Amino acid sequence: MKTAEEPRVALVTGATNGIGYELTRKLLADDWEVAALIRSEFRRDDPLVRDSLARGRLRTYRAELTDFQSLRNALERIKTEERSLDTLFNNAGGSFPKLDYSKQGRELHFELHAVVSYIIFMELKELLRNGTMRTVINTSSSALKMVRRFNPDKLERPDTFKKLLGPYATSKLALSLWTSELAPSLSADGIRMLSVDPGGNNTIRKDKNSGLPLIAKMMMKLVFPPPTHGASLLYQAAAEANRTPSGSFLLKNRPYELPFAQHGRKVLELVRTIYEKEYAA
Repeated sequence: MKTAEEPRVALVTGATNGIGYELTRKLLADDWEVAALIRSEFRRDDPLVRDSLARGRLRTYRAELTDFQSLRNALERIKTEERSLDTLFNNAGGSFPKLDYSKQGRELHFELHAVVSYIIFMELKELLRNGTMRTVINTSSSALKMVRRFNPDKLERPDTFKKLLGPYATSKLALSLWTSELAPSLSADGIRMLSVDPGGNNTIRKDKNSGLPLIAKMMMKLVFPPPTHGASLLYQAAAEANRTPSGSFLLKNRPYELPFAQHGRKVLELVRTIYEKEYAA
């Protein structure tokens, strides 16, 4: 069991860019240690990151998250090398420009946002039990409010594709739905779980072809704040998790009623079955 004198440890996925990068910097600046589950390396021109890597306060684990074998290798390393986790930030995500599929054959948004987040939590659950805060923050999106039709049977292989408001939005809704459905059963372990919208952020990257409509890209560049905004919302949600019912979806860090809540159990059963039959087995 972790003692009160030991440093707080967070695991952050998608920590090398955008909101995840700024969240990692915020945690390090506040004397946390960070285990980063990442696909690409951190840039070394940031003194805080460079110093934290050198001192072991920032530890990296490389994986292609949507490749189960790559993910398994990284998670086994984490379980071997980390003693405990206080907070898990399931933050890795993105919007893709076309309909695409993971190595396991599922639509890529759904695999990354909903399935992989569930796997990471289940595999690191014991480390969270060993921590003190025992908090999980799943990064969701206000795009889920725009979902007009939701069929859990189509999440793995949708019939159509639409940028931002298609598989991206439905996969974020699926993430929030299984979060809401699973959270009550975690109270016996003292684990609290929330899904959180980090708000609009300018996360446009020149080296990435995002799945954003042109109007959304223009708004990001002209109107949206930098990703420090979203990082602050996620950080605040974790710090104040005890003030909010576990399982809540937070919009502007206030609970918001999820659409299609009647499908929560089916979505949870879907990701649980994938985990048990394809990953854990």
